[in-house]
Amino acid sequence: MNRSLISTSSCLVLLALCACAGTTTAGGVTPATHLTHFTAVRDGGSLGPVLTTSDHGQIFGFDINSNGNDGLLASALTGEISVQTFDEKTGSITKTIGSISGKKVVKGDDYVADGIFAGDVGLVDFQKAGIPGQTPTKDMYHLLNPVTKNRLNGRWIPPLKLFNVLEWAPNQSTETSVVFGYQREGSDPLDLIVSDVGKNTFGKVIGLNETDFALGTQPQLAEDTVNNLAVMATSPSFGAAGGPPPVIWTIDLKSGKKTHFSGVSCPGSVGCGYANGIGYDSRTGIACTTTELDAGVEFYNVAKETGTRVQLPNNASQLSSGAFVANDAVNGLFLVAQPVSTTGSGSSIQVYNESGTLEESINGFSFSDASTVIPVRISINPTSRTGWVNGPQVDQLQEFSY
Repeated sequence: MNRSLISTSSCLVLLALCACAGTTTAGGVTPATHLTHFTAVRDGGSLGPVLTTSDHGQIFGFDINSNGNDGLLASALTGEISVQTFDEKTGSITKTIGSISGKKVVKGDDYVADGIFAGDVGLVDFQKAGIPGQTPTKDMYHLLNPVTKNRLNGRWIPPLKLFNVLEWAPNQSTETSVVFGYQREGSDPLDLIVSDVGKNTFGKVIGLNETDFALGTQPQLAEDTVNNLAVMATSPSFGAAGGPPPVIWTIDLKSGKKTHFSGVSCPGSVGCGYANGIGYDSRTGIACTTTELDAGVEFYNVAKETGTRVQLPNNASQLSSGAFVANDAVNGLFLVAQPVSTTGSGSSIQVYNESGTLEESINGFSFSDASTVIPVRISINPTSRTGWVNGPQVDQLQEFSY
């Protein structure tokens, strides 16, 4: 398995956070607003059913149809792997497909669910293990087109040899999607691939230089479907304390042109560390990121290159920093995964509006984050205001409403 970019930095514990205003960065970002003692307007939302994989295998990637009632996951147990579909409302497994068991699995073959794209098209990576030091792992991508057919019935064949998808930008509204990854040979160049996944057709392949987009910068990927851009956050200090803030990038998916600006500065001498997640609302042009060392949440008007910062609730420290960010463009919200809660026991999802106001804390989760290969993820259905997240065990997903 080779999905992780870099696990979240733990090189320094943040000793203190100051409440003073930030300074304007070199990129022209406006001074940050720091909210150090703030709790949600209401402690609402609720936890729904817990899904358990049919074979009790660990979940390696999942997604849900944001316009329907079906979901997709990949499962791996010692000696057995499979792809499974499920019902969003009940949390029950609909069908287990593509099951493989025996020696091949023991040697390292596995599935990874790479998400659901426009038209309810599911993308699954079958990773056929190579021979260490001799041959690389081969990624063979299968489609569920659509997921509701409950079978592997197509192929997605990237134009780059031995391409391994590391991230996909959540987008189920347009046929133009973008993924980020690298080739498992040579110097492992990093690339964005633009594709209509369901049709197995491709637009531009955009090369990314290793100075700005090395895996150590922990790139985070979103998509602007209105302006046909990739929106990314990278960490030029490789997450180190005292380094510059993350950089916010836009990359034209047709021309490949890249622009960037420096993100909001974080308080104190420790700084921001990694950008742990990014969400983007194509309707408003607002991006939301989470940062590691300061437990901050940042909100950017990407076109204007301006931004503000707030603190996760109750003066959160690095231990309680945010992770994945999901955008609900229908309701103008960002949902931030907080593996170690500061508003309840266990884990929480903090729900912000796009002005940076904390609207709701959903408590009582226990995110399963034992695997550094597939980090915690939130997938949502904005119409029903429901979602799914990893946990409480590695073979489970938790449903919630917000």
